[in-house]
Amino acid sequence: MNRTILFDSPFLLGFEHTRSLIERAAKAAAESYPPYNVEDAGDGRLRISLAVAGFSPDQLHVVVEDNQLTVAGRKDGEMKDADDRAFLHRGIAARGFLRTFVLADGLEVSDAVLEHGLLHIDLVQPEPSKRTKRIPIRTAG
Repeated sequence: MNRTILFDSPFLLGFEHTRSLIERAAKAAAESYPPYNVEDAGDGRLRISLAVAGFSPDQLHVVVEDNQLTVAGRKDGEMKDADDRAFLHRGIAARGFLRTFVLADGLEVSDAVLEHGLLHIDLVQPEPSKRTKRIPIRTAG
């Protein structure tokens, strides 16, 4: 992947984490399967819906690690009985997948539901608590 010239500036020190997030987001945007929707559910809630027809709940895995949501689908045996069938047209994908999303700080996964071939992943962003920190003033000498 090409390095972002913007973050190579000597005036932007300590932004390696931001560069890493941008690179991860660019990589995730290049993925195309399975198709998905992202909805704004209001009140700081989001819903990601992935089209995962043919997958059962035990074949799907949803994991959050270091602000990255990973959804994986794995078919055991990749349709074992498909060898005995002769397809005239095969338009339903039967392959496994790995889809990633970079989450903003504070965004949490609240639920995951498989319904009618769609995997709905609900995200919430709790209202940040206000933090006030008083800084003591020392005297020198």
